[in-house]
Amino acid sequence: MKLKTILLSFCLSLLVAESSLADEKQGLITIKVDLKVPETPQSAKIWLPYPVSGEYQLIENIVTKGNFINSGVYKEPKSGALYFFAEWPKEIQEKNMELGFKVSTQERQTRKLIDTGAPVPIEIQKYLQPDWWIPTDGQVAEIAQGIQKDKTGILEKSRAVYDWVVENTSRDPNVKGCGLGVVEVTLSKRSGKCADISSVYVALARNVGVPAREVFGLRLGKKVEQDITGWYHCWAEFYLPGTGWVAVDPADVRKKMLVDKLELADIKELREYFFGGVDAYRMTLERGGRGITLNPTQESKPINYLMYPYAEVGGKALDYFDPESFRYSVEFKQL
Repeated sequence: MKLKTILLSFCLSLLVAESSLADEKQGLITIKVDLKVPETPQSAKIWLPYPVSGEYQLIENIVTKGNFINSGVYKEPKSGALYFFAEWPKEIQEKNMELGFKVSTQERQTRKLIDTGAPVPIEIQKYLQPDWWIPTDGQVAEIAQGIQKDKTGILEKSRAVYDWVVENTSRDPNVKGCGLGVVEVTLSKRSGKCADISSVYVALARNVGVPAREVFGLRLGKKVEQDITGWYHCWAEFYLPGTGWVAVDPADVRKKMLVDKLELADIKELREYFFGGVDAYRMTLERGGRGITLNPTQESKPINYLMYPYAEVGGKALDYFDPESFRYSVEFKQL
């Protein structure tokens, strides 16, 4: 009996140690950009999200280098997004730059959700408002009317919206990148990638009186060294008076279902986890900004969202969903 007790204690200690290790992640991220233009020499500009520390992540040792002639860090007034800007004249043919930093992340878990019923603070009320990117009328209003039936309070409504999105959307692996986040298109197809599914959650939540916003980020590598160029990821947050901002990720539920061929009946624990929690293998780049006009101003139309590197060559936007023609890479090195 004594030996069994010792073995049990040893196994539990291993589990605790493993759990502690899984709750935190640390590494170096390097974003490399090559804007070589082989045809007629042209000027170029680039804007990249500028990472900052927060409650669940620590950013250190930010370094930028390259052969650009002008650069700076700017803030977009509407969303508060920070970004790094650099530009090259047409005389420089080989246009290149790097943005590197150390990141330490923690698992986000808010399990004690307290809804005081207090009014939504004035500074949060903008996350109840619709715009072109996040409509609350049309299909959104029709669906939301059924979701909020018999539901009271922000917590009940936010959970009802989350459950509806999990049960009524699916992941489409053929969508480029994270998707465009066009709510009505996603609702018509009932499928998409993480930006699409998260935007649907935010639109439905706002319609029923739940302040919500998208979170644009990057998944960290799980190997010692790894190319994570295709690892951008979006999720969502809702604001709960009495608790604060709460993370939700219905898109990752649907991804897990697709990858592991799971049915709704198989995902009870996963579904609970991603309502109030997200894993440590991700960092936040920006929150809530859609239809962004940058400063210095881009020559093309407002940017859908600022998560990927955004660049213009000769005044024309490059396709950030295509890192083959727009040559950039994101590398991760574990610490």
